[in-house]
Amino acid sequence: MGEKFDLTKFSGNDDYILIEKKNRGTSLTTLERPGLWNGAMEKWNTIFVEIDHLLYNPVKTVNDLLNNGHQS
Repeated sequence: MGEKFDLTKFSGNDDYILIEKKNRGTSLTTLERPGLWNGAMEKWNTIFVEIDHLLYNPVKTVNDLLNNGHQS
């Protein structure tokens, strides 16, 4: 615990994609590489564990508050 990770080890320098976007009518081109910020970490294993919705019931929109897990 307390050990720091060098996150640059999990970013791909040889892999990238070019993204074209518009901002206030101006065309922009950005270069994105695999890394923490876009969910495509290189050399990183992820394990997904399914849990019951009663244990984890996030609120992402106001309508989520209408779900049974958020009603008393």
